[in-house]
Amino acid sequence: MKIAICTLGCKVNQYETQAMERLLRARGHEIVDFAQAADVYVVNSCSVTAVSDQKSRQALHKIRRQRPGAVLALCGCYAQTHPEDMRELDVDLIAGTGDRTGFITLLEQAADERARVTAIDRVFDRREFEVLPAGGLEDRTRAMLKVEDGCVNFCAYCIIPYARGPVRSLPLERAAEQAASLAAAGYREIVLTGIEISSWGADLKNGLSLVDLIETVCAAAPGVRIRLGSLEPRTVTEDFCRRCADLPDLCPQFHLSLQSGCDETLRRMNRKYDTARYLQSVELLNSHFDRPALTTDLITGFPEETEEEFRQTLDLIRKCGFARMHIFPYSIRPGTPAAKMAQVPKAVKAERARRAAAAAEEMRRSYLQGCAGQTYPVLFEQPKGSRFFGHAPNYTEVLAGTADAALHNRIRNVRITGTDGEILTGEILED
Repeated sequence: MKIAICTLGCKVNQYETQAMERLLRARGHEIVDFAQAADVYVVNSCSVTAVSDQKSRQALHKIRRQRPGAVLALCGCYAQTHPEDMRELDVDLIAGTGDRTGFITLLEQAADERARVTAIDRVFDRREFEVLPAGGLEDRTRAMLKVEDGCVNFCAYCIIPYARGPVRSLPLERAAEQAASLAAAGYREIVLTGIEISSWGADLKNGLSLVDLIETVCAAAPGVRIRLGSLEPRTVTEDFCRRCADLPDLCPQFHLSLQSGCDETLRRMNRKYDTARYLQSVELLNSHFDRPALTTDLITGFPEETEEEFRQTLDLIRKCGFARMHIFPYSIRPGTPAAKMAQVPKAVKAERARRAAAAAEEMRRSYLQGCAGQTYPVLFEQPKGSRFFGHAPNYTEVLAGTADAALHNRIRNVRITGTDGEILTGEILED
């Protein structure tokens, strides 16, 4: 069969789609682009915001309209968390976020029998990490390695614990095996991803933590760059920073989740830190790494957020000097505690998002300007315009060389000569 998959949402979804594609190919199926004619279409959905839910529905409606004879399947977080919506969707197969291998079998059955199938499990009954094949697309330089699933933080705004269930960790030895396999396959960078990787090891009950995993992966794939997914501030301790700084292949880019720079707002969010602890994490990273790129997420207009609380957030983000920020106006997630709080008007949420984005743009430009004159080992990926595009270890985007150069999947030292505020430009140095 020809099967097309549309992936919405986070790196975990992207990883799981790539794993499913590998499993489908192993069973003799052909993977085609979602815009092409196919026998089966799959939407791997996200539900982190109301917009995410809408995108899933739109993708399903569009395919049903354009390809009425095709088998249509929905999996992922939206299916797991909104069973009431599923009754209204004209979909042949509905599954959640668990048992991706089993989902493929159900997909084949749905194609053969053309009967509507719903397979949603009890998410909080999950106890085992589902090991899937790691990797990426054939022409990629970077591979994702999912090392954790689930979350038990229960932030007041977040529906993801209800979509993913409790924390489950990829065992250390399996992580080492998969990292070594990716290195042998030629990948030059591995991204450790998960729903909440800071909690890796909590379910294993053996005293190991995320930094032990990082050291193991680095040892299993020497010479391969290792990049971390989103971290919680509690993870960043003196011991964590000291041990990470001793790893030459660990990329000095840290996505440190913030959400708000006001203690009162953080309390309403049920976040597990305050601004003092967050700043301590920032200071530790800056003291152990040379100009690390610190990135973050921010929610504007969280319920009951006052103008003064938002001003405190603006003050804090400027103190942190982020290299990049992802800014989201608050989105109601039904069933979460925040949905029952007094809501901030939509226009106010949007206006605060614009102000935060302006501050973020200033900080990004400042960070990039500080890269001028530095030399970075750049992992080149693809031509872009007249030059070649790649990423420095701090995940800044770099243009250098010429488009016709044989630079794909190669790491070359680049001296940074300037920036346009978004991308760095530089000159490739002779080896």
